[in-house]
Amino acid sequence: MLEELSHHLLDIAENGPKAGATAVFIEIDDGPTEIVLSVRDNGRGMDEATVRKVVDPFYTTRTERRVGLGFPFLKQLAELCGGRFSLESVPGVGTTVSASFRKDNIDTPPLGDVPSSLITLLTGYGSVAWHYVHRHGGKEFRLDSDELADALDGDSPFENPVLAVAAREYIEENIDDLYEVERG
Repeated sequence: MLEELSHHLLDIAENGPKAGATAVFIEIDDGPTEIVLSVRDNGRGMDEATVRKVVDPFYTTRTERRVGLGFPFLKQLAELCGGRFSLESVPGVGTTVSASFRKDNIDTPPLGDVPSSLITLLTGYGSVAWHYVHRHGGKEFRLDSDELADALDGDSPFENPVLAVAAREYIEENIDDLYEVERG
């Protein structure tokens, strides 16, 4: 299994662009008793039969390997941690995946390095509009990749390593600000 929730988030979010999505919406709600991850895209979606199959580790649409582990691992982990897993999809509309994890469960992994996961998505799939919301302690951080690209003065600023590092630092600082009171 993946060791941090941010790795699961990256794995699941990458499905959107691979399914033709032009926009992906990622949300983390880090509440007092649970962490909820949600990824929604406007990709080609799946029919009901495929939705049932994708939580089976021996089903995949990939040709480079014969197993698909992203959805099954996330589902298993959420359930192991006393949480829930949900996968909804409509052909031609898109897919929404949500998973929750109880914070008091010893098996719940740490949130991990979310800024690095987000920068991986921004640099790897620059043509996708990424929308990110992170909530914690009554505060919220929002990121829109198109707005960030405009602020960085470029059509493809995330391809520039210096700008990508600056964007990662910006994300990290804003997420750190959500947790500032707890550390103070």
